[in-house]
Amino acid sequence: MDRSAVRTRRGPRLPGLLGRLLGQPAEATTPAPRRSNPDAVVDCAVYVNGRREPGRPHYADAYARSRRTRRSFVWLGLHEPNAAVLAAVGRTFGLDELSVAQALADGHRPTVQRHGDVTLLVLRTAGYVEHDELTDTSEVIDTGDVMVFLGDRFVLTVRHGAAGALAPVREEIQRRPGVLAEGPWAVAYAVCARMVELYLEVSGHLERDLERVEESVFARDRGADIQHIYQLKREVVEFKRAVLPLQAPLRALVEQRDGGPPPALQRWFVDVEGHLTRAVDRIGGYDDLLNSILQSRLAQLAVEQNNDMRKIASWAAIAATQTAVAGVYGMNFAHMPELGWRYGYPAALLLMALAGITLYRLFRRSGWL
Repeated sequence: MDRSAVRTRRGPRLPGLLGRLLGQPAEATTPAPRRSNPDAVVDCAVYVNGRREPGRPHYADAYARSRRTRRSFVWLGLHEPNAAVLAAVGRTFGLDELSVAQALADGHRPTVQRHGDVTLLVLRTAGYVEHDELTDTSEVIDTGDVMVFLGDRFVLTVRHGAAGALAPVREEIQRRPGVLAEGPWAVAYAVCARMVELYLEVSGHLERDLERVEESVFARDRGADIQHIYQLKREVVEFKRAVLPLQAPLRALVEQRDGGPPPALQRWFVDVEGHLTRAVDRIGGYDDLLNSILQSRLAQLAVEQNNDMRKIASWAAIAATQTAVAGVYGMNFAHMPELGWRYGYPAALLLMALAGITLYRLFRRSGWL
């Protein structure tokens, strides 16, 4: 009998376990297409016992996996997501409408809020803008914000602005599995520590700018333009608004016992608070120094204007003596002293010259000229 005919007379292939028991080979199944993260996703990873699992899964798959695994959580990082992406992420992680709306906007004040089982931590980012020289339009400080949503099995970071990239934060904290094993609050600690570190770094650059401005103000050849000083003061005020309001939220995290950082991370947050206090003290000192520099420059301008007025008054007095003599002898009266004298005209010129030279020497000696 032809084997091909036998094959054609065989019945349909039995599915599943029954087919394997009867000796039929299993059919090849088409794998489901893998979902890809949207462009706003900077990184997504699952961490188990403080160590990152291989791959970069879709955030929904990662969250589902973290919920099935003990001592695990997912960290999803977003950069300037649009409304559609945030709405999908909010549905996946169970965020309410207010949290999604807050994550869409930027320019928030540093704060700590509680939305049900989710804690929201808002921090301001800061970066120093390199520049060759300070002008009246120089941008010295670039600010943004980062929002950290903390749940039981997830941490979601949403960043706005170019400053404060979190890729170095992720790389650094992944080298410390003992800290990362504490869960989502370990990521919150790492983000806070990175932001405060940036504050201290920016303050160091600002100190060098202040030194250059101070040197230019008291330079002998030419003082600094007051517009440049005012522009730097505006940048310092913007930096101050980003740093100082973080003190109260960070203090609340340190003192919070229920729903806050685990006890193992409390001392790490205390360390971050200490570094933040250093940054605040520096910025306060810079603000006071800028006020002093600004007042000094204003005083210099007042002195310069006073010197100019004294010079103008001196030359006006010298010119007034010449005008007085010329005015008296220019009245053309018939009977005037020495009017008919042969040397009257040269004597009048000599008198005018002597009066001018005498006044010039007196004003020069007194510092008016």
